Amino acid sequence: MCHEAIRLGYVNAGRLGFLGAPTFPMLRDATQATLLEILNQDGIPYELNKAENTLVLRDCGSRILFRPVDDFERLRGTNLAWFGLDELTYAPEEAWLRLEGRLRDPKARRLCGFGVWTPKGFDWVYRRFVGEATPGYQVTVAKPYENRYLLDRVPDFYERLKASYDPLFFQQEVLGEYLSTSGGLVYYAFQRDEHVKDLTVDERRPLLWALDFNVDPMCSVVAQIVEECVRVLDEIVLKSATTADACRCFLDRYGGHAGGMVVYGDASGARRQTTGNSDYEMIADCFAERGVRLEYRVPRANPAVRDRVNVLNARLKTASGRVSLIIDRRCRELIKDLEQVQYVAGTVEIDKGRDRSRTHLSDALGYLVWQESVNRAGIGERSDPLFWL
Repeated sequence: MCHEAIRLGYVNAGRLGFLGAPTFPMLRDATQATLLEILNQDGIPYELNKAENTLVLRDCGSRILFRPVDDFERLRGTNLAWFGLDELTYAPEEAWLRLEGRLRDPKARRLCGFGVWTPKGFDWVYRRFVGEATPGYQVTVAKPYENRYLLDRVPDFYERLKASYDPLFFQQEVLGEYLSTSGGLVYYAFQRDEHVKDLTVDERRPLLWALDFNVDPMCSVVAQIVEECVRVLDEIVLKSATTADACRCFLDRYGGHAGGMVVYGDASGARRQTTGNSDYEMIADCFAERGVRLEYRVPRANPAVRDRVNVLNARLKTASGRVSLIIDRRCRELIKDLEQVQYVAGTVEIDKGRDRSRTHLSDALGYLVWQESVNRAGIGERSDPLFWL
């Protein structure tokens, strides 16, 4: 995309172009950083005005605007010779339409709008560029294994990703294939014969307690990690219960465990209630009364639901076939969640209204798996820092 932006800058000498991304951090950290790297590497003279977030190619006098496109109404009014958008599937269609309407510089030699993206289901990008073959549009599909520039330096790059991603996510994010990610089962990687076993507690290892703070039912799962495999040992499902009720139930079952205890859960549990303490402070008080010490692994903000689901599916089974999550047979409600939770038809939103007893246990497990997965060394971005109570 950046090479195309430079080319169009020279083709349309002295004219105005536009480079955008869905958000300002993406624009700054990926799109703009890559363009500057290429310009410096190839010795192309330029001037960068950080205050106005613009760049001038000194050889040809062309100017490039850098702008995020999340507030697409601000894109009105500018006459452009060309524009390019990064991560197009995460940008609103209205942003593309606004920019397309600005391709009207009468002195431009080549009016052109373009974007780069990874497929994200059959969305507006698919409809506009692939499915309905809009006149004047064309698409180039880049196959990942043709990327010799990358593979010459990191020969096992794609195999490493295959070991980290679930099969559908690997097909979409790595192979660039269009898949239906809306409708149908959320936890499609779950299979009873592969993931349900008879398990026992290892008294030497910490117990991991993950909660979903829902009043009815109040749900939580109890797990341990053995050689990077999450072993879900038990579930606690309480009707019309409080956080204190959940604590008492957990302590009645596992209060004598000697291997230590770690608490996981929804970031919203750290917010203070109108009646006083936050959920996590209530947990701390209940455990302190029994003389039990706790460690907390709770994010400052919850991960995106889609990211949390992808990580849980990858734990169930990666594209390379590795299983690193198993569940005890006694976890009947969790098993029902993994078998029955679905997306709202035509969306990537989890259907929480279809059966109000569903989603809570899988959400709780998802918080635990997310925290343990994003803090392991490996490929990909890291989450926000944890806070510790």
